[in-house]
Amino acid sequence: MLNFAIETVRDAGQILLEKFGRKINITKKGDINLVTEADLASEALIIERIKSYYPKHSILAEEAGNAVIIGGENTWKWIIDPLDGTTNYAHGYPCFCVTLALEHEGEIVLGVTFDPTRNELFAAERGRGATLNNKPIRVSETEEMGNALIVTGFPYDFKDRADFARHFEDMLLSTRGVRRDGSAAIDMAYVACGRFDGFWEEGLNPWDVAAGVLLIEEAGGQVSYYNGSKFSIYTPPILASNGLLHGEMTKILT
Repeated sequence: MLNFAIETVRDAGQILLEKFGRKINITKKGDINLVTEADLASEALIIERIKSYYPKHSILAEEAGNAVIIGGENTWKWIIDPLDGTTNYAHGYPCFCVTLALEHEGEIVLGVTFDPTRNELFAAERGRGATLNNKPIRVSETEEMGNALIVTGFPYDFKDRADFARHFEDMLLSTRGVRRDGSAAIDMAYVACGRFDGFWEEGLNPWDVAAGVLLIEEAGGQVSYYNGSKFSIYTPPILASNGLLHGEMTKILT
């Protein structure tokens, strides 16, 4: 199944790359959130591929901006984001990816994230570690917040979130720096390979984080809610780290 997932996201990523930088149709799925024709083409390929190879599996997708379950049985469920970083993509900013995860009886067992602009393929299987372009990856060994580079994202409704500005300021004051790239799936992959030491964000969807959770855990990191309790991809917010900084990050966020 891992090889199937890798081939699928690579093919979907090629669609994104071919359309990137060209004039494309863009629609809105809210006041700010966008859908492009590239999202839809990538999603169509992934869904058709899963239906062809695993017709009994269900699919959690974001068709035209709406979360839907497509066909199959819930024992096996593919969770797909055909274009994470749509706003970046629509503006010609090369930070976006395709991300795909497989859930079996409520547990994420496989996750892949492909960045076509850098040809970087992050992959993980439950119990078998995580890789970047077939080479094993591990989270960073940073032990002090003052030496940490942290990443976050801004939820579309951040103006309505009372603690958002406080969390951002406190993280900024406590670390070497905070980045905001606009793709949660890439952010989490970068935590898994040690480029970032930690990540937090509110308001994300299951397809944003499913693959990233497994990547980080299989690379030796930790994922939880802000208070350190067990995380579910279906209920935000999310906190992820190299594990060594997790306690300090929970103190800032709670």
